Amino acid sequence: MINIREFLLLSLENVLEQFSEIYNIKKIFSGKKIETCAIVNAKSGKCVSDCKFCAQSLKSSVKIKVYPLLTEEKLFSAAEEAFSEGINRFSFVCSGVRVSKEDVEKIASVVEKLKSNYKSKKICVSLGQIDKDSLKLLKLSGVDRYHHNLETSKEFYPSVSTVQNWEDRYKTVALAKEVGFSVCSGGIFGLGETVNDVVSLFKSLRELEVDSIPLNFLHPIKGTAFENNKFLTPLKALKIVFAARVFFKDKVIRICGGREYNFRELQPFAISVVDGLMVGNYLTTKGRTLDTDKQLLEDLGFKAFSDDCLIQ
Repeated sequence: MINIREFLLLSLENVLEQFSEIYNIKKIFSGKKIETCAIVNAKSGKCVSDCKFCAQSLKSSVKIKVYPLLTEEKLFSAAEEAFSEGINRFSFVCSGVRVSKEDVEKIASVVEKLKSNYKSKKICVSLGQIDKDSLKLLKLSGVDRYHHNLETSKEFYPSVSTVQNWEDRYKTVALAKEVGFSVCSGGIFGLGETVNDVVSLFKSLRELEVDSIPLNFLHPIKGTAFENNKFLTPLKALKIVFAARVFFKDKVIRICGGREYNFRELQPFAISVVDGLMVGNYLTTKGRTLDTDKQLLEDLGFKAFSDDCLIQ
């Protein structure tokens, strides 16, 4: 098996030649399972950060729905609807660098009620930079996993955001691990990063011993600073997925935002070598229908949308 740098430097015409070997890594780790996850944009817009790919930043001119934290009833209903479809994991995602103590308490209250009704389902939260006491409260309420992306390499991050710094992101992930959380942390590709940046990001995620690595791919949105970034092709995006599978043989690799836009007709190749798939809509862009993804996974011979597809 070639190493990650070799993989990322592989000529595009040779990428698909590696498919069977990469597929075998997935089979050894998670067999025919594909764990599904979905999110709700629990608090939208007005983020003071300036992430150049994000429509929720105050720096963008994108017209999106802006609202404070949804009511506890709406948060509960969003998770309940996902679980009724057989989705394995559900996450509450809030815009902003961090959320208030009050919002943390409301989300913890909702999670506690959900856990009493859906004991076999997994609940995740993505609440930005957070303190230890809030993490402990969330864990006590029943939250199974904390999500916080590093986004890209330490070296390239200043080209993506100047309000936040990469070190704070790293510290947030480390703190969640310290409290005892399973952690989901990855990045977004197609921002203009180099092969060295991808390698650096992967090494940081391994150093942090994260449990789940979400791979997002830029869907350029008009009104954001990166609206004209078009660095990816389906094969380039596929090469990143293959490289992640090689590098993280015993971790959950999941494909998330931007898959429809970037992989196009190559989605089956990407999905076949990972362990998890985000389904439904994303934060500010639409995804595919659940029926479409269910059919795709069924056609590929994978088990999905059932409790026995959870991958710890």
